[in-house]
Amino acid sequence: MQDSLEEISDEALVGQVCGGDRQAFACLVNRHGLRFRAIAMRTCGDQMMAEEMVQEAFVKLWTRSDRFDQGKAKFTTWFHRVVVNRCLDELRRRRPTALPEGYDAADTRPGADTLIGQEGSSKHLAAALARLSERQRNALTLSYMDGYSNSEAADIMELNIKAYESLLARARAKMRALLGREKTDLLSAFA
Repeated sequence: MQDSLEEISDEALVGQVCGGDRQAFACLVNRHGLRFRAIAMRTCGDQMMAEEMVQEAFVKLWTRSDRFDQGKAKFTTWFHRVVVNRCLDELRRRRPTALPEGYDAADTRPGADTLIGQEGSSKHLAAALARLSERQRNALTLSYMDGYSNSEAADIMELNIKAYESLLARARAKMRALLGREKTDLLSAFA
């Protein structure tokens, strides 16, 4: 009987599959399985997905063989469309959907390396500030950390502007010297 099935056209085999003929179905699978797996592979680019899509197409042939109309197309043309459509549907289903604009906005906060560097710098700066006289520390703090103008800071410290600017210049020079030594010490540790 198997020899006689090999001689039957695809369209006639599909007619027999409509009647529940398992041997006719097996003949179609054996006749076209590899060909349609290659077509599915070219369509979806994934071997496992291609095999799965062809298997699902053959299941559709078994369960809905009555949908094939041999008056409209050859079996291979119709089944080609079934396999390719199944592959395209699966690719669309698996395609990740784009996130809305601004969903994952870039984090503009400083990174850990920056924070560690700033923390280290802050410690060195605090240590150098602690070594200044109270008046010099106050002058630097008022101008650079509290944001007062020189004339406002001079008023707060009850100094005339020239005396305040002179005090501020000495405080900056002392800080440069202290931080310069710190910089030299830090660099020599890595040499």
